[in-house]
Amino acid sequence: MYATNYHRASSVDEAVKLLSNADEGKYVSGGMTLIATMKQRLASPGDLVDLRHIPSLKGIRVDGRRVTIGAATTHAEVASSAAIRAVCPALCDLAGMIGDPHVRHMGTIGGSVANNDPAADYPSAMLALNATIITDRRQIAADDFFRGLFETALEGAEIITSIAFDAPERAGYAKFPNPASRYAMTGVFVAKGAGGVRVAVTGAGADGVFRHSGLEQAFAANWLPDAVTSVTVDSSTLLSDLHATAEYRANLIKVMAKRAVAAA
Repeated sequence: MYATNYHRASSVDEAVKLLSNADEGKYVSGGMTLIATMKQRLASPGDLVDLRHIPSLKGIRVDGRRVTIGAATTHAEVASSAAIRAVCPALCDLAGMIGDPHVRHMGTIGGSVANNDPAADYPSAMLALNATIITDRRQIAADDFFRGLFETALEGAEIITSIAFDAPERAGYAKFPNPASRYAMTGVFVAKGAGGVRVAVTGAGADGVFRHSGLEQAFAANWLPDAVTSVTVDSSTLLSDLHATAEYRANLIKVMAKRAVAAA
């Protein structure tokens, strides 16, 4: 590690001011990615602004089918939320698959979404649930938020304050995890609601999380696992690395999609 200035913000306005006044600053919430990259010297922020102690960023609220989750809510809190499980158990299941107990009790939903790791679980849920990413400045549709590997629509010192979505009629998530990190080598979140069927894939795309129209059309016509048997998944846009080839991930997408619908 190296010298860095630590700031504990008590409000969103204070956090924005602190980061705006820093030359090379970063927000930190759970720190599950940032601290690790700092240890490897892949990131070197001169200032860290801690968001964990801002009350307005915490909490879960369910009003009918409308779910709002504060950005500083941990994965463990999402996983154990009876209110969310009553309307969207798939999101609780997803949160319970993230990392290990330490990661789940430290990592936050806002941090995961803002980081947009190409193998993270939450981005697929945000896309499939047609969620709205709410910041201190605006509201951003999930379809417009994720813009590539570790890239999002966030600007400058903008902070995610909460995530909101209407719970679907049915939803499911399945992933093939890396046995060491528990990140998704391929994960698929499916959701069926008033707006139709949405299917989002994480861990497999060369450019990060994405929706798959072919799978969506197949499940819209027939909400059964075998509906995607004849669907073609193009491997040319998929990630190929030491863990799995693009062709292998293409097959995993269909397998995980079937399991997700079965779980739903």
